[in-house]
Amino acid sequence: MSFSQFTEQDHELIRREYGALAEAAAKRCANEREFAVVQKAFDFANEAHKNVRRRSGEPYIIHPIAVARIVVSDIGLGYKSISAALLHDVVEDTQYTVEDIKSLFGDKIASLVDGLTKIKVVLDNEEKNKKNDISSQSLQAENFKRILLTLNDDVRVVLIKLADRLHNCRTIEFMPEYKRDKILSETMFIFIPLAHRLGLYGIKSEMEDIWLKYKEPGAYNELSGLISRNVSDKSKEIDDFIAPIDTALTQAGFSFEIRKRVKSPYSIWKKMQSKNIPFDQVYDLYAVRIIFDPSSDSKETERDQCYHIFSIITGIYRYKPDRIRDWVKHPKSNGYEALHCTVLGERGIWIEVQIRSRRMNDIAEKGIAAHWAYKKNGYIGENDSEMDKWLAKVKEILVNPDVNALELLDIIHNDLTSSEIVVFTPKGEQKTVPKGSTALDFAYQIHSEIGNHAIAAKVNMKLVPLSQILKTGDQVEIISAEDGQPRREWFQFLITRRARSIVSDWFKSHRSETVDAGKSIMEEQLSILGIKPTEDNIRKIHQALGFPGETDIEEMYYRTGSGAVKVEDIAATAREFKEEKTGWSFPWFRRSSSSDKDKEKDKNQETFIINSRNPDGHKYIIATCCNPIPGDPVTGFLSPDGTVTVHKKTCSVAGEMASKHGDLVVIPKWEEGVEDLAFPVRITFRGIDRVGLLNEISRYISLVMGLNMRKISFSTDGGIFDGYIDFYVHDKEALDKMIRKLSSIEGIQNVIRTDI
Repeated sequence: MSFSQFTEQDHELIRREYGALAEAAAKRCANEREFAVVQKAFDFANEAHKNVRRRSGEPYIIHPIAVARIVVSDIGLGYKSISAALLHDVVEDTQYTVEDIKSLFGDKIASLVDGLTKIKVVLDNEEKNKKNDISSQSLQAENFKRILLTLNDDVRVVLIKLADRLHNCRTIEFMPEYKRDKILSETMFIFIPLAHRLGLYGIKSEMEDIWLKYKEPGAYNELSGLISRNVSDKSKEIDDFIAPIDTALTQAGFSFEIRKRVKSPYSIWKKMQSKNIPFDQVYDLYAVRIIFDPSSDSKETERDQCYHIFSIITGIYRYKPDRIRDWVKHPKSNGYEALHCTVLGERGIWIEVQIRSRRMNDIAEKGIAAHWAYKKNGYIGENDSEMDKWLAKVKEILVNPDVNALELLDIIHNDLTSSEIVVFTPKGEQKTVPKGSTALDFAYQIHSEIGNHAIAAKVNMKLVPLSQILKTGDQVEIISAEDGQPRREWFQFLITRRARSIVSDWFKSHRSETVDAGKSIMEEQLSILGIKPTEDNIRKIHQALGFPGETDIEEMYYRTGSGAVKVEDIAATAREFKEEKTGWSFPWFRRSSSSDKDKEKDKNQETFIINSRNPDGHKYIIATCCNPIPGDPVTGFLSPDGTVTVHKKTCSVAGEMASKHGDLVVIPKWEEGVEDLAFPVRITFRGIDRVGLLNEISRYISLVMGLNMRKISFSTDGGIFDGYIDFYVHDKEALDKMIRKLSSIEGIQNVIRTDI
């Protein structure tokens, strides 16, 4: 922030932006008294932030105005939340206190502002850490914990926080690159899943696109161009597709509107990455949304009218049975209800059709705020308790004193990003469990004692082990025995927090045995990687796993033996520890030259240059989780010894790391002149098999491009071949050139770079 006298242009900008907010707020306020509170909040905040500017140079008050507009227009909250959004930075950035807000605006608005006030990292971190029993590197996670704890008090705090994060993302171009990486990683790890879980799809989608724009600018720009050209080319075809549906629904007596929608750049990019397909194979680019007003005169329920519309559409167009998504009968846990189907238009284009009532659409666009508004007005849906169940579950997690900030962040992230399936008890009672749940997870969901004594299960009347992964529609029966008891190997397949917590609690009464088991597990994992279990090495693993310095080694062993620390986490940590000592690292890392004044800047703002001509510089490690190559957008993490681990910006491991330890983020840059280095990549092929095809592919890679192949894997089935080649390449430009050339070879349908 900076301070300078506002100009007339600044005042005009403020008037214009507030005018747009006031227009939206007036429609949301129930009366003039409520609107007067909003006006008073603006006047107060405008004076408090007078002559203060953001990094962009615009008046600071524009930010709270923008947040308040998102709160009212995109989320649908009322005057208290609008006022709190306008005031949300006053306590943090000015001399005013929460007590001042309370005396002027009342307890509720003051409470919202207090919950929104950001946590400042005070100079006396040592005392703070001692008081809260947290390490300095977990302050970021502690911040998230305090944000999430407001769910216990008032969910509106989190909703306004999401609006605040969205506007910060919209203006992120004015941030230094290392801060952009930290903020965007936090956004992807916690805020985007949170927006999704709370039903705020518009906010979620916009934040995803901003993430892609800065993490993979090349892919974002290319996809935006392809989408624009596709929409232009297919616009008339979509209109022709809609016309007979419009006519049929009108003749059937429905009151409705039809909207067109195109997949966002991020959702297309994500599908291309997860399915390993090129853009032209993303067949559900387009969607048509039908929003109808249920007829009160009709004998059909709201749900029945959805199915009626579905029958009309599928009477016109052929549909894809495996693409039907019935979230009317089984709503998502965030309250989302709709009936989705994918149909084939006359021009051969697959188009997704979404069928929603007006109520369903309001909840889909405004999320939890609309959900509660309908409940308040007396509309009780058949399944509208799903959101309340989820909030109750989260609150139970948040108040658990045994869960530290880092563990909480992982638990909430996993919960937010997990999808759900529906299964049934032997009596036909419906139960919702996270996707990937086992029969044992289901047992613990029914009752802790059923889980503790479980020995096997029957799924669809067939005897299966407790590790059996459940599918939608399964009927599950748990077989138990009086002498049955939890086993440590259960932690290898239990996925739900509740089940793992109950089993962990059971082991607390067997602490000494659990410590011994944990020690054995730890030593076994180290020995597999050839690391001696010396006291020094154990201590380093202890620190790397994120335990506070004062936690003794026995506690680490206990948590390992009880399953709180996963075996795969130990293995990954030990592997990183080994790579730091013997891995693929290069001492060719130097800091960019800078003036004495620049050297006084924070380490995060320094630029780290990857250069093979400077043997006296810092070393770097190429992360094996994503294998970046010169030309890829990259981020880095600075270790205490000066080593920088380099990841692709889109790497999920890097995103999780930055969301927890943003203070370690630095920005490495590829420098020209690293062509004497070679980096591992994998390209995946798919096409029609023919004689000599593999020879032609390998000949081009090795002889024409002069690249060293390290692994080849191909298979054919019914004339279709699939496979991949691992090789070393100098940079992304050479890789892209090779992909373009290989794509032109007869028989090859697509060539894509994939993870090794």
